[in-house]
Amino acid sequence: MAEVTRRMDARPEDVDRALADGWVFGLWVVGAVHIREVSPDWPHPGAYIRHSVGAWPTMIEDRTEVERYEPRRVLQLLAHAWPLGAARVRLELEPDRDGTLVRMHEDAVSGPGQWVPAPLRTPLLQWRNTESLARLAAIARGRPEKPDPG
Repeated sequence: MAEVTRRMDARPEDVDRALADGWVFGLWVVGAVHIREVSPDWPHPGAYIRHSVGAWPTMIEDRTEVERYEPRRVLQLLAHAWPLGAARVRLELEPDRDGTLVRMHEDAVSGPGQWVPAPLRTPLLQWRNTESLARLAAIARGRPEKPDPG
């Protein structure tokens, strides 16, 4: 299993707000390039995002589903990218002074991706998820709750 940790200069509620906006999923998840649909109940269990992965003209259209959600604490996803298989991704948020410590765990759970030996797939997942968390941090920093102007 690949694990990456990043301290973000954003409060847990700001990180959670970024995670809860399914339309920005493609901005922080490396590889997700086009969001086609976000179910209205995102990010609650059973909710999904239909997305494309890869680069044109070889994009794969698939989906990511929420398995577990605890606001400001945990978001666990099952990410499909057929024919590559599926991966389980868990993001854990922990308050850290005036910011948030985010741990991202990922591993293949089905399909050909699972057949790649862990010593080969883990460094690739860590590299990709390091960039994903850097992107998420930038989005979360820019998404504090805005005061009501009215």
